[in-house]
Amino acid sequence: MTPYSFWNYSVKNSFSLIDKPTFFGAIALLLTIIFPLILFPEQGANWIATAKTFMTDKLGFLYLSLGIGAFGFMIYVIFSDMGQIKLGESDEKPEFATASWAAMLFCGGIGASILYWGCIEWAYYYQSPPFQLEPGSEEAVRWAATYGLFHWGPIAWSIYLVPALPIAYFFYVRKQPVLKVSSALMPVLGEKNSKGAAGKIVDVLFIFGLLGGAATTLGLAAPLISEGLNQLFGMPKTTFTQVLVLLICTAIFAYSSYAGLEKGIKILSNINFWGAMGLLAFVLAVGPTIFMLETGLDSIGRMLSNFFVMATWAEPFGGYGTFDDTHFPQDWTIFYWAWWLVFAPSMGLFVARISRGRTIKQMVSGSIFFGSLGCFLFFMILGNYGLSLQLSNQLDVVHILNTQGATSAIFAMLGELPFSTLIIGLFTVLCVIFTATTFDSISYILASVVQNNVTEEPMRWNRMFWRSRSLSYQPYLCLWVG
Repeated sequence: MTPYSFWNYSVKNSFSLIDKPTFFGAIALLLTIIFPLILFPEQGANWIATAKTFMTDKLGFLYLSLGIGAFGFMIYVIFSDMGQIKLGESDEKPEFATASWAAMLFCGGIGASILYWGCIEWAYYYQSPPFQLEPGSEEAVRWAATYGLFHWGPIAWSIYLVPALPIAYFFYVRKQPVLKVSSALMPVLGEKNSKGAAGKIVDVLFIFGLLGGAATTLGLAAPLISEGLNQLFGMPKTTFTQVLVLLICTAIFAYSSYAGLEKGIKILSNINFWGAMGLLAFVLAVGPTIFMLETGLDSIGRMLSNFFVMATWAEPFGGYGTFDDTHFPQDWTIFYWAWWLVFAPSMGLFVARISRGRTIKQMVSGSIFFGSLGCFLFFMILGNYGLSLQLSNQLDVVHILNTQGATSAIFAMLGELPFSTLIIGLFTVLCVIFTATTFDSISYILASVVQNNVTEEPMRWNRMFWRSRSLSYQPYLCLWVG
């Protein structure tokens, strides 16, 4: 038997494990959406803009309520008897060491977005601050350094954990051999419906939502990688180049998806994590260290002091009478909560899968602590470094942002560092690896959803199939979202 015949036989033999309605339903839905987007891109862009406006302007209070409710519920879980439940056997040790678990959690859940927004988000707040403040004023600067920590902090990770709890419980405690969103909804839908047509629809919509949400993250990664290659090698910055770079970079790391959690995603996440820590340590050492540390500490204190104000501010009086309407909570906080919500089912699946052997308390507290801490470091070091360049007049980051775009502003900031070429190279490599870990976690999650038995790991051909589908669809979704 030839290798191809053996592989073909293995696929056919193992195809019996595939949840066929979910598998083919997801592919059909993706094709149904992708082709109209290719044929009618302008109409698609208009539709998504209308949907975004409706979501943020009309449903904003629901998203704000969700965020504060999720955070409050996670605090309750940590201190309740529920938190003592072991995800696995009573004497079972954690499947992954804490360092590797934290690295996979952070790299799989954040992606290259943290490299983008961690560097430049402050600049948007600096010139369009909250609370009707004067742009560029001292108070605007303080809030500019604070709001990034808030948007990527405990509430974001609490939203991620809402689906993680039931998924982990049913998989490890109730011994359900599936990692599906529909199984987590069993208490709501009922066992019959969750395994029937209603559950299939939920899983199909989840797959589509995951790929669509990932397009936003990957739409940020491709320009960063393209800009880095332009800075290093003079490669032209075109849409075609971005798509080509995205395909090549993710294809290079296909092996990590094939190898699975232990030999693939875990190793790649560890490399990514320590590479990122090395970059942050270098910037902290050679940059304005005291300014970054003092501003970071001030930002944490300001966030904690105003946490509930920031979490509930909807600007209800904006546009009425003499009250100014900044639209800040709709453009930022509400949009961020909606973004985290889109990724919540997929992150819930991923967090649940890598948390075997831990208690629910450990999973929840560890996710919030390590996830928030990792994000804080990027904003406190890279973000505050850029802010210092602006305030010291060493580099007009805001002007570059407004005239040349965010990616040019980010690399202009990096260009002010010692050994700038080396740092730009490292930053670009991190963008590639963050993108790869995003693809890896997505393919692993998608393969888990369409497979009926994942007590070990999703089948290799299944993981590779969904990785190839991600590579096929994401450029179109990225272009559409962008």
